[in-house]
Amino acid sequence: MDPLHRVALAERPAPPDDDPAWWRRAVIYQIYPRSFADGDGDGIGDLAGARRHLGYLAELGVDAIWFTPWYASPLADGGYDVADYRAIHPELGTLAEAEALIAEALALGIRTIVDIVPNHVSREHAWFRAALAAEPGSPERARFWFRDGAGPDGSVMPTAWTSPFAGPTWSRETRPDGTPGQWYLHLFSADQPDLDWDHPDVRREHEDVLRFWFDRGVGGVRIDSAALLVKDRALPEVPDAPGPGEHPHQDRDDLHDIYRGWRAVADSYPGTRVLVGELWLPDTERFVAYLRPDEMHTAFNFDFLARPWARDELRASIAQTLAAHAPVGAPSTWVLSNHDVTRPVTRYGRADSSFAFARKRTGVPTDLALGTHRARAAALLTAALPGSLYLYQGDELGLPEVEDLPERLRRDPMHERSGGVDPGREGCRVPLPWSGDAPPFGFSPEGARAEPWLPQPADWRSLTVEAQLADPDSLLQLYRAALARRRDDADLVGDDLHWLDLGPELLAFRRGRAFACLTNFARVPQPLPAGELLLASERLVDGELPPDSTAWIRLADPALAEP
Repeated sequence: MDPLHRVALAERPAPPDDDPAWWRRAVIYQIYPRSFADGDGDGIGDLAGARRHLGYLAELGVDAIWFTPWYASPLADGGYDVADYRAIHPELGTLAEAEALIAEALALGIRTIVDIVPNHVSREHAWFRAALAAEPGSPERARFWFRDGAGPDGSVMPTAWTSPFAGPTWSRETRPDGTPGQWYLHLFSADQPDLDWDHPDVRREHEDVLRFWFDRGVGGVRIDSAALLVKDRALPEVPDAPGPGEHPHQDRDDLHDIYRGWRAVADSYPGTRVLVGELWLPDTERFVAYLRPDEMHTAFNFDFLARPWARDELRASIAQTLAAHAPVGAPSTWVLSNHDVTRPVTRYGRADSSFAFARKRTGVPTDLALGTHRARAAALLTAALPGSLYLYQGDELGLPEVEDLPERLRRDPMHERSGGVDPGREGCRVPLPWSGDAPPFGFSPEGARAEPWLPQPADWRSLTVEAQLADPDSLLQLYRAALARRRDDADLVGDDLHWLDLGPELLAFRRGRAFACLTNFARVPQPLPAGELLLASERLVDGELPPDSTAWIRLADPALAEP
């Protein structure tokens, strides 16, 4: 363990298996393992590096860590093309190291969540290799979506569906004799063939994978692209405006039976092993249907993440999210970014501070100073909301998006399949800076034999963990203070939120008896209601809250709330 972050086990006892509600207000830290910490000096983050910094995560105040895929994979899509769920990618470590990490984290009071990617597998998965070697109509091909093409020579794709990665969703195999054969479906890249979830082998295998990792002590799974598994077997084209349940490959009603099966597996283990869905669904009623008591425990709230830095936008998102979750009794989740999304410091400094994959471009101007102020304010705003909080590695350091990576290092299929128009997602995956004045900033051990797999900007010296621990006003220290109060303040234990009417420029609400969170969207400082200042994202100006900042206070008048 890093000697700077040694935590006595008595300070963070292992969480009990009989705590059924741990996930409802947990702080979950997302680790992109190739970029978190390099333990063996090859320039690639690994499990050894993560184990060394578990003390840092315990001191930060997180309840769980979520690892993006650490499995054996050709890495055509950053590990989301899984070749074997029961093996760790050799660049990251071994299964024994993963088991040790899970146990060591649990001893510090931190559960582990692993990623499952059920929509597809890798081209290198044993099932798909067997399918390519088999004939049309064979049992091996029945686990996938192999279809003959249209037209007299079969050269026309079965559908014109388009991919989130841009481009077509079908690729044609080449037979051993060199002639073209059938087409196979891949909603993402051609290296990620889609599974047919009507096949019993597919359902049985994934439930066995859940058991494999639950048996090793993980506290839950995050389900990638959770709304895409089931397809309309007739393969119709996508309607111009599909109604609820009418889309041929998104949010199909049969999905719910799959997740009821997964929930049964999770519930067969002691404590609560959570199912967390990645669901990009604009229809809130369809979204919360996945959170019924016999399906997923919770799902990512992407609406809040995608909203611009604007009072009415964020208030509407909060209100809609809480109202949608209330009928099913599920807590909402709050997240500002992840391994796919432009970093908040960069995004919030732009004229259009909203997020959408379709608008991700290079060369968009940003004001990093403004973005940093807003990211600090957003950190306190989200930490004060009821429900669970997700924090992507490096956001607690205020890392910006790295937008000038060399073209030769951009391997994201989103970049490749867009013809270079989309910059891809590597910019938010640059290795973390831990210490020192120059790259690799402690990411790799001293004397490492290789440079980090993505280059770190030379001006990150002020953003290292070491530098920010020495600065009481740093974003890291703000996060540490916020997460400690979030954990210990009795007013933040429940699920309540009461809006405060303090004028059109302040987003303000009360939690519990007297805790209040206030964010200033005005261009001038704003007065605060009477009370005790608990924490602020910026220093007050003559007792007033500066623009683009958030304060937590203990109200002198707890009755100050809308009916």
